[in-house]
Parts: sequence; C-alpha cells; structure tokens
Amino acid sequence: MLREVKTENGVVRGLPAADPRITSFKGIPFAAPPVGKNRWRAPQPAENWEGVRECFEWAPISMQDTPGLGTDIYCREWHVDPEVAMDEDCLYLNVWTPAKKADEKLPVLVWYFGGALQWGYPSEMEFDGERLARRGIIVVSVNYRLGAFGFLTHPEITAEAPEAPANFGHLDQKAGLMWVVRNIEAFGGDPSNITIAGQSAGGGSTLAQLTHEPNYPYISKAIIMSAFIRNPFEESRIVVNKTLKEAEKLGEAFFAFLGVRTLEEARALDAVFIRDRYAAFREDHPWFMGIIDDVFTKDDPMKLFARGKRAAVPVMSGNTADEFPGKIPGNDTPVNYIESTIKAEALANEKIPGLPGVYYYRFDVDIPGEDQPGTFHSVDLWFFFETLAKCSRAYEGHHYDIARKMCDYWADFIRTGDPNGKDADGSDLPLWKPYTESCPWEMTFTRKGPVGAPEIKDAIKEQALRAIQQDLSI
Repeated sequence: MLREVKTENGVVRGLPAADPRITSFKGIPFAAPPVGKNRWRAPQPAENWEGVRECFEWAPISMQDTPGLGTDIYCREWHVDPEVAMDEDCLYLNVWTPAKKADEKLPVLVWYFGGALQWGYPSEMEFDGERLARRGIIVVSVNYRLGAFGFLTHPEITAEAPEAPANFGHLDQKAGLMWVVRNIEAFGGDPSNITIAGQSAGGGSTLAQLTHEPNYPYISKAIIMSAFIRNPFEESRIVVNKTLKEAEKLGEAFFAFLGVRTLEEARALDAVFIRDRYAAFREDHPWFMGIIDDVFTKDDPMKLFARGKRAAVPVMSGNTADEFPGKIPGNDTPVNYIESTIKAEALANEKIPGLPGVYYYRFDVDIPGEDQPGTFHSVDLWFFFETLAKCSRAYEGHHYDIARKMCDYWADFIRTGDPNGKDADGSDLPLWKPYTESCPWEMTFTRKGPVGAPEIKDAIKEQALRAIQQDLSI
C-alpha cells in the first residue's frame, strides 16, 4: 500500500483506514497559511518541508461559528463537536487512496463541502472517502476559507491585487484542484480523469469551478448536488451574485463595523474577533458570498452553464424531494425549484452542440427519526458516501442497500462519465439515461431502490420550468 508519497513540497505519510487496503492522508498543505499579509489574498504556494510529514489527523477547520452549539437538525446530524480545532491557517486537503503503487492511474474525485459558504468542513462524518476508495476511486476533500475570510471584498483589496480581488474561497478550491493535477499521480491517480463535486454551497462551488474557463482542461466530470436553484417568483433568492463594486461597499461597511479604516489595520486584527464580529454583522447585512468579479467569475454561473460556457463534460445533478419547496403565484401546489432549475439547465445544454448530457436524480428515501425530518437538505450525503453507519439515526437494511447502489452509481460516473454499471452481486443497476427533451429521464432513489423512468408531465412543474427558462434567458 502507498503509505508514503512524495509530493511537490515533501514526503507525506498516511495511515491505514478502517479498511487497511485504503490509505488515508489527512492535513496535507496545498497553499501557504492565509494569515497576516495573506489574509484576503489569493492562495500562495505552500512551503517545502524536510523529512516525512505525518498526515494522520485532520487539519483545523476554517474560521466560522463554533459547530455543534445549536439545536437545529445539522447540529444533531453531524456538527457534533464544539471542540473541533479551528484556525485561520486552514488550507489543507485530505486523500484516500486504494493504490498499491503510483502507476495505477485511478480516477479521482475532488470534493467541496457545503454550508452556504459560511460553515462546514471536510472532517464532517458523512464525508469519509473510504467507501468510494474501496471501489477504486481516489477521493480528495479540499478545505477553503469561508464567510468574511473567504469572500469579503474591499476597494483596497482590489487596488492591491486587481488580478485576484475577490472570491478567495473559490480560489482556494481552484488551488486545491491544481494541487491534485500536479500531485495525484504519486498517489496512484490519473490527473486526466478528475471529477469535481459538491453539495449545496459545495455544489455551487463546483458550478463556479466548472464555469471558470482556465479550469476547463483539468475537469473530466462534475457532480452538482442540491445547488442549482432559481425561483423567479420570489424577490429574495438563496444566492444573489453581487458585482465587485456592490460587494466592495459591503466590505467598507464591515471595516467600519470592525472599527478599522484600512486594510492594514484589518489584517492586524485577531481572527476570532473578526469571526465574532462577522456573526453580529450578518444579522443585519447580506452575507459575504461569491461575486461576479470579472476575473474568476465572469457572470452568474447558472447563466454561464445555460449558455454552455462551461467545461464540456458529463454532469450529474439532483435534489432531495423535500428541500426548498416553493409555490407558483395563484397555486398552492409546492414545487421543488432545484429540480425545475436542473431540468431547465439540462434542456438548454441539450441544444448546444458538443455538450455531454446531464444525468438527473431525485432522492426520495424514507428517513427514520422521532423528528420525522423527511428528505431534508443534505441527508442524501450519508447515502452517496455510504457512511450511514456513522449516523445516529436508526437506519435499516433497505437503507444500506440503497446507499450501496447510490455509491456504486457515483463510482461508475466518476470512473467513466456514465453512472450505469453493476451492483455488488453482479446484476445490472437500473438504467439511468441523461435528461433530454425527447426522453426526460429521472432516476429516483426510493425505499425500494433506484427507479429510472421518463418523468410524468405535470402542468405546475412545466410552468415553473418555463419561468426559470425565461429568468435565465434560455
């Protein structure tokens, strides 16, 4: 097994995972610490080290509100450790590899966690890459800066670095991807077969990376989970892409809230102080999130995707049945706007020559618990990563069966760009086709297993889809 690997900065040593056929490397630096003069700056190259670096433990999570202090479903589900290490020095990634030697050319998954670009971390329980690695996939999870540390903009920052004035969290994600391109072969991976993936804000981040033109040569596939969302009938949307000038004004307001006048003064502040003041600032102000800076992000990524301005690779995208319901004016029937947006994007892409298809899924599995949570936003992560045994919910045999098959579909897609393949017993998994106008195929994950079939047309869903198409200028 590959327990020691030479990277561009030095040798790293990993540990056997629970399955000793897998080696896990935790806390590999892929950029310099974003502290001091590197705060609110594009990620800088990591320094070299001498000897062997033991990558046995998770690196600190990004600066954010302390996890696990609330009573919401996510604090109960996986943000369970209020004492998890946290630091502004956070640009590290993690690797799970099943390779025995460096020349195996295994497919690679690069994973970006979600959390509204305000919260989240790679060490969340559900993100264990071991089960995918057992299927011959190398899994890499990348940390990145959040909130005021990752997405603040300010006129002084722009003047200092007009080539990288904003979106520092996205630039961290890109730096992690490029580290994988340069180094993953030493872990047994194939740098020409990289799938980028994420859920919620991690899915939005995947979309941002997919529509960033310099990334095109390095991405082979993309998985965008619970992230495409457009509701033309609501004034306040989940994500509103500000322009650089608009975002700079918000940054100026935050500097005033911090009690500083200059970038130099702001960089001298303690990170915990900034974190806590940002939590207060967020109560009455918009959040710091990704923006259209005309450098990393040239336009709304959903509009870019609809126009085909993205890496021309296969895409898998879907949603849980109960997340983010909305309504059409004059009708009380709920509509899942993530589902409608994905389908609108898939139909737009179908009309663009040279673009591979979009595979659509819906997660509609019974979720146990006294809280009767339904298929809440993010619950499908336990299944795709096949990490149900880490969850406190009383999952039963059929849940483990569907998780195994969902993880199989993922592995096949990561490997080839086509999710179709075999179950562990050698039987064919149910057929999954791309979603198209002539064959609007849905893969629904149900209590009884995966069910693939053309969608049943619905007038309300059709109305929502047409409204989204108009909103995105499709």
